[in-house]
Amino acid sequence: MDLGLDGNAALVTASSSGLGKASARALAAEGANVLLNGRDEDRLSEAVEDVRADAAADATVLGHAADITDPDAVEGLVERPVEEFGRLDHLVTSAGGPPAKPFLETSDEEWYEAFDLLVMSVVRAVRAAAPHLAADGGGTVVTIASVSVKEAVDDLVLSNAVRAGVIGLEKTPSKELAPDIRANAVLPGTHETPRVETLIEKGVESGKYDSYEAGLDEWGGDIPAGRIGEPLDLGRVVAFLSSPQSSYVSGTALPIDGGESSSNL
Repeated sequence: MDLGLDGNAALVTASSSGLGKASARALAAEGANVLLNGRDEDRLSEAVEDVRADAAADATVLGHAADITDPDAVEGLVERPVEEFGRLDHLVTSAGGPPAKPFLETSDEEWYEAFDLLVMSVVRAVRAAAPHLAADGGGTVVTIASVSVKEAVDDLVLSNAVRAGVIGLEKTPSKELAPDIRANAVLPGTHETPRVETLIEKGVESGKYDSYEAGLDEWGGDIPAGRIGEPLDLGRVVAFLSSPQSSYVSGTALPIDGGESSSNL
């Protein structure tokens, strides 16, 4: 399927690794010009080169170092693709996960930090991008959240609670900014991201797993798909939701979890 993204311009926040990077890769492979973002300039540069290697021949891939919890930095980040590509058609918001902690061990400061990282970063990015996205026939917003908004995960109280706010946030602009802007969210389950890779490698070092492959099998054992996800499994869905092929999909939160969640909705 041709997604019809040739020549479009996309910004993907927090995309120097993991699911954000996979989303940037999928968009660039479909011919979109993509601006990646991250705080670490070295890691961001490596990610840009990786995405360029898989990009369509006519796609331009650039990087912009910025902290998405800094309001002023977000303004500059959103303006960069407009300056470079002359437009902004697609915004994909991603962010690193908050620390894993049980409820009674989580401080007020950690709650505020998680809200700033997961919710306010999206608020500021969408607010700054909206005028650009609404121009030239309209655009899209896709937010990468977590399947934890449907089923709470043990010791991840910050993700369970705060990411749910992101879903409520996305639902509102899907109505208020329609029909010019479509807004959706994806809810990843377990994927082979650097965070998961590190956990499996630690399991190998401790003797919990005989090998990395054995660890992968263990992590995917209870998932109906029979494996954990590859980052591009999610990235390709993000590209689809950004494309005109999904023009009647808005205001939804779509689990990408291999059937892992037991939730009916």
